[in-house]
Amino acid sequence: MGLTIGVDIGGTKIAAGVVDEEGSILATCKVPTPNTPEGVIDAIADAVRTVSADHDVEAVGIGAAGYVDDKRATVLFAPNINWRHEALKDKVEQRVGLPVVVENDANAAAWGEYRFGAGQGHDDVICITLGTGLGGGIIIGNKLRRGRFGVAAEFGHIRTVPDGLLCGCGSQGCWEQYASGRALVRYAKQRAQATPGNAEILLGLGDGTPEGIEGKHISEAARQGDPVAIDSFRELARWVGSGLADLASLFDPSAFIVGGGLSDEGDLVLDPIRKSFRRWLVGGQWRPHAQVLAAQLGGKAGLVGAADLARQG
Repeated sequence: MGLTIGVDIGGTKIAAGVVDEEGSILATCKVPTPNTPEGVIDAIADAVRTVSADHDVEAVGIGAAGYVDDKRATVLFAPNINWRHEALKDKVEQRVGLPVVVENDANAAAWGEYRFGAGQGHDDVICITLGTGLGGGIIIGNKLRRGRFGVAAEFGHIRTVPDGLLCGCGSQGCWEQYASGRALVRYAKQRAQATPGNAEILLGLGDGTPEGIEGKHISEAARQGDPVAIDSFRELARWVGSGLADLASLFDPSAFIVGGGLSDEGDLVLDPIRKSFRRWLVGGQWRPHAQVLAAQLGGKAGLVGAADLARQG
């Protein structure tokens, strides 16, 4: 199969792109994400028609946040779009006249990194996406492992703290409540409130109050040596690294790939994650260690991965 289209559904925009067999994007377009489930389907179809106007494409891959069934056709549950057992494959196929594959967005991003990014050369890779929440994907034996019902790798909702913080999923103590962009901001606000004298740079980048701290302020303050910002990243990394150590016990990959918005911070976040991973890896002094790598494709990973999964059929 030659050219395919990848579609990445975001909270504010839908991105579509024509992708070749080498993972290169030949044409793209972005449209605002409508606020109704049916409107989203129409917007996907419009975006597909726009990017395919000057290219002979053969299939479409869609990355959607939420649970996708084992047939890669129906979105069982998508909290941000209010899809419940939405027959996305059939509805988009009817509008665009092309074969459609639907995939969880984190799975699509993981596949993109495995095929064309940091995972090249590895047969067994675990990907996590550190953004507002925490997602992931499993590639073992060069295959994307989706589980019997299609909803594997929801790493963010592994319960790491019994009766811990309430999660948006309705459970308590989920990993993403302690290892995500949202968690990083919470750590910084708490520490700035407790020790404002150690957060002068951080507070100065916002409105002067702990409540005004945003993620971008924490990154900039950490680069400038702000103790509270640096400590907040260390706390985040402690939780991420310990979780990766648990995943190593389950899957024993050769590499972990860390993507999502927080991975853009590079060694500021990756070095302490690696240190925490080594600290918590059971039998770490006696066993080989998986590499902890930064994702390479950035925001393109989901689109490229979805397109390639459509090519795989």
